[in-house]
Amino acid sequence: MGNRVYQRLEVKGISADLSDGKGFFPGVVSDVSRFGVGMTDLPKRINENTRRMTVVISGNGKNFKMLVKPRWAESVGRRKIMGFEIINTPFEWTDFIMKLEPMKDREGWTFSR
Repeated sequence: MGNRVYQRLEVKGISADLSDGKGFFPGVVSDVSRFGVGMTDLPKRINENTRRMTVVISGNGKNFKMLVKPRWAESVGRRKIMGFEIINTPFEWTDFIMKLEPMKDREGWTFSR
């Protein structure tokens, strides 16, 4: 995670519906960035080798439909956690994430919004 251009931000209360082209799977969003998303609590049967997937992320009264590319997956018991790269990052998503990111002043102090 040290090589990331944009930091991952831990989030709570954001759900997602993910499709691998053969079915829809509910999951929980664990972290987000401008160009990526981490999800937990996915069914183990989801095919992480699919080249592109569709995800609808719902949280804070907003819905974001995006194409994503699986970057990694790990099985945990009967469930799976996965990390995704967002292929078509909509402006609304970038705006949503920027409002979650901490601000830095000129002297390096970090402030929450």
